[in-house]
Amino acid sequence: MLDSVDAAIVRELQKDARLPNKDLAQRVSVAPSTCVVRHRSLRERGVITGYHAEVDPAAVGRPVQAVIAIRVRPHTRAIVGPFMEYALSLPEVLALSHVAGPEDFLVHVAVADTAHLQRLVLDRFTTRREVSEVQTNLLFQHVRKHTIPPTG
Repeated sequence: MLDSVDAAIVRELQKDARLPNKDLAQRVSVAPSTCVVRHRSLRERGVITGYHAEVDPAAVGRPVQAVIAIRVRPHTRAIVGPFMEYALSLPEVLALSHVAGPEDFLVHVAVADTAHLQRLVLDRFTTRREVSEVQTNLLFQHVRKHTIPPTG
């Protein structure tokens, strides 16, 4: 659980992770020294896990996005771990989720065009021995929510 000051710091940093400490402290109504200590604590506790630049896939030559649902057999730790490592090593992969249900993985990818998507599916996924089923879903639009409101 986060108290009101920690929650306010998290909210403000989600809006702008490059916010100088002085400005952050002012926005959350605490002294700059308090803000530094709280910010460090949030990082150390694993509440804030990192900072990154958001990049538009289309702006870097990958305007086509898809979610590829993949089933592996056997669905064991010995297969799951190495498959996840492999999938995350592919430059087209934006995100990977290990899920419950009829599929084992949902792989979010960004590619140059549909021919690139086809090559990715046929050459990188269906050729793997543990992959038993693949279903590709083309994304018309992908909108990502950039904030997670803290509870409390």
